[in-house]
Amino acid sequence: LIDMKEGLVSIITPVYNGEKYISETIESVIKQTYLDWEMIVVDDGSKDGSAAIIRRYAEKESRITLLQQPNGGSASARNNGIRYANGQYIALLDSDDLWDPDFLKSQLVLMKEKNTICVHGSYKRINENSEEILKAWKAKKEVTYKQMQMTNHIACLTGLYDTSKFGKIYLKEELRSIRDDYAYWLDVVKLAGVSYGNQDVLASYRVISSSTTGKKKKLIRAQFYFYYHYQRLGLFKSILYTMYWGILGVLKFSGKY
Repeated sequence: LIDMKEGLVSIITPVYNGEKYISETIESVIKQTYLDWEMIVVDDGSKDGSAAIIRRYAEKESRITLLQQPNGGSASARNNGIRYANGQYIALLDSDDLWDPDFLKSQLVLMKEKNTICVHGSYKRINENSEEILKAWKAKKEVTYKQMQMTNHIACLTGLYDTSKFGKIYLKEELRSIRDDYAYWLDVVKLAGVSYGNQDVLASYRVISSSTTGKKKKLIRAQFYFYYHYQRLGLFKSILYTMYWGILGVLKFSGKY
């Protein structure tokens, strides 16, 4: 691919009113022991001080770029970043999640070891104060396309995709930023055949406790829609998979999975 720089990791971070955590997220990227990265932070029409914080980092660190767009949702922001990306590898890191210093180095070692174009990983769960809660979520060692059809086994902050074989993949903006990351990794695994999971816990997913029951109902509807309309799995399978996803979710956030 002409516009691809070999070995470079393009980290795409969409931000909407993320001033509370964005510094911590950017710092976790700056501390990476693997140095060949670029971070494209896409401000999705924030109304807070996010853009000013990101701009300060971009002025000091040439590997960080700030893009600004009117509010269009996370899928649109991520796609904007992917279009701008120069790297062989694409990583999607949200504006409140964190990486340990060895995250990229470890993921790339695994990728080369397995001779694959897609890897994912295990992660800690942290609260608003960056304190660890629940137990760490261990990634499946191997995830097939069929398993991905049932539920998303790739935590977005841990996924890494090598574009050198099939080129860039974009998120589905028609999903309106709900389950768009699931669709993205589903598409990647379809091309890869399998994704390999790093057993080392090298990322931190932030659990924000303010999620309401209303949001959860909306998520259940979105999940069913994703199976039924997007994947076209039929009514019975879509209901079954939604139930499976729901049970996994309960187990996951009670710390039992």
